[in-house]
Order: sequence, then structure tokens, then C-alpha cells
Amino acid sequence: MSTWPDTRILDLLGIQLPIIQAPMAGATGPAMVIAASAAGALGSMPAAALSLEQLRAALTTIRQGSTRPLNVNFFCHQPPPADAERDRQWKNLLEPYYRELGADFDAPTPVSNRAPFNIGACEVVEEFRPEVVSFHFGLPEKSLLDRVKATGAKVLSTATTVEEAIWLEQRGCDAIIAMGYEAGGHRGMFLTEDLSSQIGTLALVPQIVDAVSVPVIAAGGIADARGIVAAFALGASAVQIGTAYLFTPEAKVTPSHHHALRNTQASDTALTNLFTGRPARGIINRVMRELGPINLSAPAFPLSGGALMPLKAKDEAGFSNLWSGQALRLCKDLSTYEFTRTLAVQALEQLKRT
Repeated sequence: MSTWPDTRILDLLGIQLPIIQAPMAGATGPAMVIAASAAGALGSMPAAALSLEQLRAALTTIRQGSTRPLNVNFFCHQPPPADAERDRQWKNLLEPYYRELGADFDAPTPVSNRAPFNIGACEVVEEFRPEVVSFHFGLPEKSLLDRVKATGAKVLSTATTVEEAIWLEQRGCDAIIAMGYEAGGHRGMFLTEDLSSQIGTLALVPQIVDAVSVPVIAAGGIADARGIVAAFALGASAVQIGTAYLFTPEAKVTPSHHHALRNTQASDTALTNLFTGRPARGIINRVMRELGPINLSAPAFPLSGGALMPLKAKDEAGFSNLWSGQALRLCKDLSTYEFTRTLAVQALEQLKRT
């Protein structure tokens, strides 16, 4: 394709298009990663919801199906200390739903977990040597980060504030993902828990661009060519797109999630901590409406989802996380490959006219 106005990310990551397919835990599998990579974008495999054996199997499939650069994404949270009293209060709050739906309230509560980056995960990186390793919720401890960088991988991480971006650059990130308030899924915030600190993509990207020397990747509210053009105008070198890829046949979404994405207004999303204990943007459903999207009773990340699992099994639409960003009404039903290529062609055409 024709030359993009800023090729720093293309040169840094060895990709053809300044587009990163977002690593969406649960919804992204090898098929999406391979298709996005084939189209020239950076395919991204999420690891947080996978065991090490599952991750190895996924990466083996991807390496067999693609020779293009690969991004593997990890969470960097610290597992919370046990808090039996908070867990009990949370389940008690949900008891009326258990009774209504016929779920067994007295059965042991299922475990909801997300694996943080650790020695085992680092060994998988050393084994498969992905060209890019990205992190959410900050960065791992220095010894592990040094081992990742020693493989030759370029390191990306998410910033939701200027302060986080500066922190990431100072600790060796090769590029910063500037995640605006509009983005779906978990907020990447890690220096603060104050949601009032979170700002939109339009304001966040240029401030981070001005504050750091490494390339910046815009994320949040970008689902069509206009969003890419705007990101370049703000000083970004690339975009990361998530919600739009949930509309592709390669996305592993439940029937309820599939229906909600196509029948929900853009105003019907909210940040919620109910499903994991950490703020994440999703489509408003019954439990979010009735308990409030942010509820201080929810156990710390990633534990709150356990007590919701029996309810989700009875009423998936009302009690499961339906992650989505605010740009969902811009999304189209296209294959991952077709969407990525169409997006790039249209963006270049618009850039020529600017």
C-alpha cells in the first residue's frame, strides 16, 4: 500500500499496516490473529485467560498458520489477598438472583481468575519468541521484563493517563498504547484507581504524544477509516482496534454477546467492576442496571466474577460481561481479513484528501 504519514510503528514492529488487532481475552483466538496478520496488521493473542498449556497450544497454531509478526498480551496485576468477609458479602448481595433463577446458593463459589505475567509465562515467551509482547495494567517486575526484552521482542503497554505513559517510557517500553475512555474491555489504568482521571482518546493521544519520545498507538472509539485519520492527525503512529473485530466471524463471542453488539445503542455501554472487580466497559445488562455498574461490594480483581458464574449459566445475557467500546454502531459484519484491508484502503484514500 501507499506510504503512511508516519511509519515508525511499521518499522518498529515489522508490519504492513498501522493497525493492531486488540488482544481481547475470551473473544480472540488463533483464527483472528492469523487473519489479521495476513491482512498486514499486527495480530494479537491474549494470554490472561489461558493456562500455560492453552497458551502454548494457541501459539503453536498461530506459528503454523502465519510467519508474520505476532503480539502476545499479558496482564500485570497483583493477585489480591484473601478476603473471605468481602466474598461473603458479595455473594449475599447476589442471593436474590440465585433464588429467582434456581441456582444453588449453598454450593462452593466458582473461582474466577486471570493469570498475571509470571516466570511460567516468561518461559513461554522465551520458547516462542513473539516479535511483540504487550502488557496491561503496567509492566512486570524488572527481572522478567529484562528476560522478555532479551528475546528481541518489542514491548508495548497501555497508558490511560499522561503520567502512566511517562512511567512506561522510563521503564523501557518501545511504544505506548494510549487508551481513551471510549475503549471497551478493561481499563489499563495502573497508577490510580480513580475513574475521574480517565479521559477520552481525542484529549489523551496528543498529550501523550507530547510527553513521550516513543511512538504512540491510539485506542478507544476507533472503528472506521475516519478514526484512523483522526489518530494520525493527533500525532499517533498507529491505532489499536478492538470492538470492531468482535463483529467478525473469527470472534469467539457468545450468542448473547453477538446479539447485544448488533442491537445496542452506542450510549448503552458503561464502565463496570461487577464482572471482574476492575473497571471495564461493556454493554449495560440486567445486573449492571440493578446493582449499579460500579459497586463497592464487588471483590477485588479478578475475583468478583466467580459468584456470578452460576447466574450466568442460567441467564447469560443478564449476568455475563458483554464487553464493548462506544464505537459499536460504526462496526460492520465483515471477516477479519476483509475488515482490516478495507479499513486500510479507506483510510489511505481519506489521508490523500487531507
